[in-house]
Amino acid sequence: MRDLKWTKNANIYEVNVRQYTKEGTFDAFRKHLPRLKEMGIDIIWLMPVFPVGEKNRKGSLGSYYAVKDYYGINPEFGNKDDFRKVVEEAHDLGMKVLLDWVANHTAWDNVWTKEHTDYYKKNEKGELLSPFDWSDVIALDYNNPKLRKAMTDALKYWVKEFDVDGYRCDVAGLVPTDFWEKTRVELDKIKPVFMLAEDDEKPELLNKAFDMNYSWKIHHLMNDIAQGKKRAAEIWNYYDEDRKIYTPDKYRMIFTCNHDENSWNGTVKERMGNRPGETFAVFTFVAPGFPLIYNGQEAALDKRLKFFDKDFIDWSNLKNEPFYAGLTDLKHENRALWNGIDGGEMIPLSKGINDDVFAFYRQKDNNTVLVLMNLSNRIQNFNLENHQLAGEYINFQNGHSFHFSGNRMWHLAPWEYLILTK
Repeated sequence: MRDLKWTKNANIYEVNVRQYTKEGTFDAFRKHLPRLKEMGIDIIWLMPVFPVGEKNRKGSLGSYYAVKDYYGINPEFGNKDDFRKVVEEAHDLGMKVLLDWVANHTAWDNVWTKEHTDYYKKNEKGELLSPFDWSDVIALDYNNPKLRKAMTDALKYWVKEFDVDGYRCDVAGLVPTDFWEKTRVELDKIKPVFMLAEDDEKPELLNKAFDMNYSWKIHHLMNDIAQGKKRAAEIWNYYDEDRKIYTPDKYRMIFTCNHDENSWNGTVKERMGNRPGETFAVFTFVAPGFPLIYNGQEAALDKRLKFFDKDFIDWSNLKNEPFYAGLTDLKHENRALWNGIDGGEMIPLSKGINDDVFAFYRQKDNNTVLVLMNLSNRIQNFNLENHQLAGEYINFQNGHSFHFSGNRMWHLAPWEYLILTK
């Protein structure tokens, strides 16, 4: 791990500026920063803040990921001074800020299309190409060294001029790995940055270029278990395979929701249901991985936010905010739950014993966290005999002392979880 010790017990919070408030501006979002700090948020990830292309635009406002100018600010959000205030206030509160970066493609009317058509991929007829069926954007050509330099310079600009702390890089695996590796060196010359790759197909991205990638597999597995399609035992298989691919120092982001899932695949309630959704949110903070919260989850966001048109989050009832504040505190205060090599290994307790109970413990230094989860819609009885774990604990849910003798039969209601710490 590079010189990024602030990531060792951190979480990340994704912000959709357009839909965050009715105003959809930086200034309106900035008012939420003290609340987010109080909730225990460490890293703010801002979805793309750049001007959105108008040519071949989808919907009335277009996709945030159809960038018109890598050096500009979306005028709907405000101006560069407004953006700078967001970064500065976040820093004053002790939080970091990541920008969402789209390096694979641009809008059809990006400023580069006027003078640098050689930056783009073309077909045999010399026509610009859209990747996949993304008709509102055109693909960049990384065989061109000039494009590589231009993209690196743009990435350096926001670190140098606005002091952002790194990037979440859209479809990072579609961009050559060596570009990211060389650019990472250039960025780190300015300041040590944190890099998140939207990818889980190219593990080599984490060798030199990125600090963290997505764990889509565990996300889909959580959905399947919540829907009764798979059982908790599958999670052991996931972690067994994951350890074959990634060394313990690599960060893997885990989540119950993000902007793509919410807009295209459904809310947490739609995909998981309320009770399983809560249990899996806890899972993302206690299992190995780097937890993500999507904006609005603390307000029990129960609608799919529009992607190409104006929408907004209803903040009138922050009923889940204490829940997430408790989870961020749990992560911060228990070394066993820290990220990567700073945390403790997950030791199975239910593996091969009960396929619907996911039970384990993690230890680091003098800290132990014991977790039992019923990941099914049926009552589960689970006998835990492990005298090595005997002792006095604190029950995370109620703060009460709890004595574990080393041998106990647990009766777990559907989707019930128990977290004990010492």
